[in-house]
Amino acid sequence: GGTACVVTGQPFDTAKVKMQTFPNMYKGLVDCFIKTYKQVGFRGFYKGTTPALAANIAENSVLFMCYGFCQQIVRRIVGVDRKTKLSDLQNAAAGSFASAFATLVLCPTELVKCRLQAMHEMQLSGKIIQGHNTVWSVVKGVIQKDGPLGFYRGLSSTLLREVPGYFFFFGGYELSRTFFASGRSKDELGPIPLLLSGGFGGSCLWIAVYPVDCVKSRIQVLSMAGKQAGFMGTFVTVVRTEGVLALYSGLTPTMIRAFVANGALFLAYEYSRKLMMKQIDSY
Repeated sequence: GGTACVVTGQPFDTAKVKMQTFPNMYKGLVDCFIKTYKQVGFRGFYKGTTPALAANIAENSVLFMCYGFCQQIVRRIVGVDRKTKLSDLQNAAAGSFASAFATLVLCPTELVKCRLQAMHEMQLSGKIIQGHNTVWSVVKGVIQKDGPLGFYRGLSSTLLREVPGYFFFFGGYELSRTFFASGRSKDELGPIPLLLSGGFGGSCLWIAVYPVDCVKSRIQVLSMAGKQAGFMGTFVTVVRTEGVLALYSGLTPTMIRAFVANGALFLAYEYSRKLMMKQIDSY
């Protein structure tokens, strides 16, 4: 699921990070794509793909594993049998709880991904003299400068994004599946309803938490140039100096990516889960 998400959405994610961190450099999505292609070439859209794959595979593995555990916790809290189907709201709450655990594996890999994606802009703006162009050089730079805890820069803003965001993510997904199922079992849904449901869930997540993600990207990228303020400090600075709309820089590529990538994520997740369940049943 995580692999499908990255393969389909990485170019839009790269544009998102660039536009969030350096909103004055780009007039919009098309301008960002054209300039990136002219300056770095096609490979520029896939900068940070290796840590993005690591981030998404690790995050979604932990997320969906914990989602199952958190569903059982929700069942205990509401006092129902462990095989009872949860409501869409209860599934949303389980997804929100699960995201807190996923954040711990997501934050370090996402920091490396964001830095690689915006390295060219950091050099252009003069914030750093020489950038790191490989995953290993970024990792080594973080360890040398900040130590192992440096990988958790932006952890509080990542948590602020993930916990409420995944409430809307799983809530939107389950609500959409309920709509398409219309009385049937959700497990009987075909690929198109699953794609649309995943896309809807992803869109709900990003609409709800986009300003928080914008602040997170700035903290993780700009901390390369020196000590960066925390979440509230960065948030207030952006609003004061650039206005509220700066918190929504890069929203267009994010919404395109959210629908396409999360549709692919849930489609891959549901079909791989069914395949694995068949294998288990056959034994």
